[in-house]
Amino acid sequence: MAIFSKILKGLAKTRENVISGVENALRGFATIDEELFEQLEEALIMSDVGVETSMFIVEQLRDRVKAERATEPERIKELLAAQIAEILCDGESEFELGCPAVILMVGVNGVGKTTTIGKLAHNYAAQGLRVMIAAGDTFRAAAIDQLQVWGDRAGVDVIRHQENSDPAAVIFDAVQAAKARTADVLICDTAGRLHNKKNLMEELKKMLRIINHNYHEARLHVFLALDATTGQNALQQAKVFKEAVEINGLILTKLDGTAKGGIIIAIKHELKLPVRFVGVGEGVDDLQDFVADDFAKAVFE
Repeated sequence: MAIFSKILKGLAKTRENVISGVENALRGFATIDEELFEQLEEALIMSDVGVETSMFIVEQLRDRVKAERATEPERIKELLAAQIAEILCDGESEFELGCPAVILMVGVNGVGKTTTIGKLAHNYAAQGLRVMIAAGDTFRAAAIDQLQVWGDRAGVDVIRHQENSDPAAVIFDAVQAAKARTADVLICDTAGRLHNKKNLMEELKKMLRIINHNYHEARLHVFLALDATTGQNALQQAKVFKEAVEINGLILTKLDGTAKGGIIIAIKHELKLPVRFVGVGEGVDDLQDFVADDFAKAVFE
């Protein structure tokens, strides 16, 4: 319940945005008709659910209304909540870390990768796992120092090189160290990849080759960090990264500071990528496992 309370609190702005939009769309309608559906579709789009996903949701709602012979506009909120929960839970499976494991964190600058890595390291270390961090973002000195602070705080080793050194060399050394020290989890930072910088994407692929070739016994997770406050831009970033590398999990940061949390629904529907963690606060314990059913409940609580 404590965890759900954090999700509920963190989604306050998103909930207000979605619910107010839906209620405004329903206002003035005495019965469910086509105009109501059009108003609802517009409200969902304005809540950052996205055009394609909003159209899909409303089409499914039409079918639900018809099947249940619903006529009262107030039923729409209940049916809408059920439809969104269905999208979020579709194909959802509980995340299994596996040990040894390597987590490669990717994403553009400013989305909160470094902080998220620090929180993950802290959380896994608190669970009794032997954790290591690879400071693979060698282009930003602050990222290396920031990870060192997190590592010292959590009591975990940080593999680091000098600023502007080869990031792939950092990953290679970190893999060797993780194997030698029988680490349970190696979490690797990477520089902010701009989707129009082909060389940076190629460098990312080089890191993956190093991990796969030298640490094949480890389970590899490639997590894409996205800033929830950017709304539709987050969806576009996810599309670009998915084309470049095999992403198998998403982390939505800064969810507590935005009314654009509806973007999770669009990402899940359009890209079929599982959301693994969400950031709902600044605290070290505010990086929460994403539970689709809890998210749907929190939005319509």
